Parts: sequence; structure tokens; C-alpha cells
Amino acid sequence: MLGIDVGTTAVKVAAFELDGTLVAAHTEAYPIHRPRPGWAEQDPMDWWRGCAEGIRAVLAGLDANAVRSIGVVSQVNTHVFADDQLRPLAPAIIWQDQRCAEVARELDDRLTAADKKRIWGGPIVLDASFVGSRAEWFARTEPELWARTRWVLSPKDFVIAKLTGRIATDQLSAVRVAGPTGYLREAVELVDGLLGKLPEIAAPELVLGPATELGAEVVVGTMDAYSAVFGTRTTEPGRGMVSCGTSLVVAGASAESVPVPEVVSFPPKDGLFVHAGPTQAAGDALRWWCGVSGLGVEEVLASAEAGEPGVIFTPHLMGERAPLWDSEVRGSFFGLDSATTRADLSRAVLQGVAMSARHVLDPVERACGFPLPSLAFSGGGARSDLWTQIHADVLQRPIERLRVHDSAVLGAALLGAVGTGTYPDIATAAAATVAVDRVFTPAADADRLNPLFEAYRESHEALRGIHAHLTAWRGTP
Repeated sequence: MLGIDVGTTAVKVAAFELDGTLVAAHTEAYPIHRPRPGWAEQDPMDWWRGCAEGIRAVLAGLDANAVRSIGVVSQVNTHVFADDQLRPLAPAIIWQDQRCAEVARELDDRLTAADKKRIWGGPIVLDASFVGSRAEWFARTEPELWARTRWVLSPKDFVIAKLTGRIATDQLSAVRVAGPTGYLREAVELVDGLLGKLPEIAAPELVLGPATELGAEVVVGTMDAYSAVFGTRTTEPGRGMVSCGTSLVVAGASAESVPVPEVVSFPPKDGLFVHAGPTQAAGDALRWWCGVSGLGVEEVLASAEAGEPGVIFTPHLMGERAPLWDSEVRGSFFGLDSATTRADLSRAVLQGVAMSARHVLDPVERACGFPLPSLAFSGGGARSDLWTQIHADVLQRPIERLRVHDSAVLGAALLGAVGTGTYPDIATAAAATVAVDRVFTPAADADRLNPLFEAYRESHEALRGIHAHLTAWRGTP
């Protein structure tokens, strides 16, 4: 099974045996461009080149006919505007980008609470990452390019189109604009002309066709966060996960749904509801602190090992998604004193990301209707014993670190295997392949972190006025 994850910082390609054992893997990195404050862009051709190079590298040591299926997933709320020849007309606007915040507020203000309940089934907030916000902004600022736009695509849809010649997306990747029966016309028609530029919607496991020159069948795929749901076996009621990658995603599965505004409750599949909240920065906060501190990743982790809890870090470096959905909030350290060391700040960064997970976990559990007894843990953060233990201490429940850290890549491979008939369904595939490497339990004194978390949670409301002042200042020429 071949899995491909078109991520925020790299394309990850991996081949797995049918029991989930990793055979070969390759990571091809690419940059994020930040030409203005609040902007975050990528070259879509970097995704394609990284995908092609990753496939070549992984297949180099395998028999040509070894790969039976290919699944592709990607970062979501990232959009590329392409012409009818699949040529990108501008850099892709990635999920971190906040340039469309004002447009998003305009669109959101058009809708009453009753409108939102009718369209989406409950309270939601249209933010800067909403495809309608992006499309409206592009139409206003680049009207000639908007007129030439044939497709508005996610990264995986763009890559799959180049792999197979077929253009399609899935219901889950079409965030806020798709429902159980297709596009939500009222949501899409907030922006003139958008509906005709969106791809057809198909099931994630639907086979689109063979990859050129490979022969293996390629399926539609889905968003990376939901692929991580598959790759962590959050496919049964009562299971939950934390994926600590560039951003952080907390998710839980239940047989019932109690929609809350802070997180997304996905449409049910086979009677299972998944509730999830993505943050804005997890590994990206670590990347930022490495640059500021002058330390490498391993040096930061070693430094944090020696640090003491007490300083609070809020990782809202480019606004925050779940559970705040606030494009104005920014990161901070507080609780500093003359004894604070760099090691204390390193620990605060790791702990602040874990606190963002706890902040999201509360509404996820409310949406599930019950507390989650334990959480599967994956992503780059799972490579660190310290960071995994910090999550166990902050979340105050067992954390099951998985055998395959790149759960989205495994989930992509599982979708391909289901689509080609290797497994009958995704729950069966996950049960056969997802394995726990080690369980981390909370320290005996983990409850001493509770006051720090309360301060973390209360800081958003307490500093709201300050963030508004800073937003006004940033907008001053």
C-alpha cells in the first residue's frame, strides 16, 4: 500500500505491507513563503515535484508490480487557483494565511444564527481559511486571474489530477461547502462564480484511475486530519487522538453528535461521528522557537528536559483556529521572572502546545457526549518521549504512542487499500494495521499543572483588548 501526504512543510511518501508494517519512506521538504505579515503561501509545483521525487525514492528498492494501491491526502483549507490546463495562476494560499480575515467577517455577517443552523446544522464561524473567503478575496484583488480560474483545488486534488488526469475532491476536504448530498449551495453561492470552479465530489475510497507510468490505482483521498483519524484507529466510538504535526489536531469518535461551535463535527459515516479541532501551530511553534533561540530541534528538546514548569506560552503565532477561531490573537509568554531560563522557555513552548490540545479536547468531548478515556498520539511530536509525556501530564490521561508516527500517511495508504478491495472498509483496515508502540501515563503530580492550564485558557479573554490594539497597530502604514 502506498500512502502520500502532501503536508505543510513536506510531502511524505511511504509504502506499507498489508499489516501496516513500514517498508520504505521518503520525505521531500519545501518552503512556506511569507511575503507579508499574516500571509503564508506555497508553490503548488513544489507539491508535485515532492510527490514525484518521493514516489521514485520509495519505489527504487521495490518490485515494479509491488504497489497495489495509492492513497493521497493533504493539508486542508489550502487552495490553489488553476486554469483549464492545471497551471497555477498564483501561489497557493495555505491554511495558516490570515489575509482574508476581513472578507471572512463580511461573509459571516451576512448569515444569521438561523441561517447557519439551516445550512450547517449548528453554529459555525466562517474564518480566513474558508474557501469562500479565499475566492472572494482573489476575485476582488486579481479579477483578471479569477476570470481565468477554472479550478479551485486542494493540494491533494491538484496532485491527483496530475497523477491520473482526473479531477475530483471528497466531501470532507470541501470544508464548510459540502454536505452529505453534495455541495451546500447557500454556502458556495456566497461568492459569485465559485460553484462552477469546484471539482465534483466523490467518496474518499473511490478509484479515479491508474497513476501514469505506475499502473497502481489511485483513490480520491481526503484531508490529512481525517486521514490521521484512520491512521490512529479513531474509527470506533470512544476512541480519540492527538496528531502533533505542523499544527495539532484533536479528534474523538462517537455514535451520537452534540454539535458545538468550537470544533467541527463531520457528517456521519456508517453511523460514526468524528468531532475534530485543528490548531494553528504545534510543530510550527517549535520551528519558530528554534529560530528565535538559535537552538536546533534536539537542542530545544534537551533544553526543555532541564526546564521547570511555571511559564505559560500561548502558541497563537498566526491567530488560532480551534477552539478560538480568532485571527487577531497572537502568541505570548507570561509568568516570566528574573529566574526564568531559556530551558524554562523551551519547556513552556512544548507545554503550551499540549495546553492547546487540552483546550480543544474539552469541546471535542462535549461534542462526543462523554470523556475519552485515552488518546492515540502521532505526528512528528510523537518522536519525542518528553513531548509525549508532557501531553500525558497536561491532558491527564494515558497517551498511546503509535507504531507509525505519520498516521496521515498510513491513513492514506488504507484508503487506497479499501478502494481496491484489499479491505472491506476503513474500520477493518485500521484494526488490522494500527498498533501501539508505548503507553505514557500521567505523572503522579500532573494535577499541579491545572492552575497553569486555567491561566492559559483565561488569557484569551483577558488579553482580547490588547490583541485588538495590536491588530490595529499592525494595520497602520
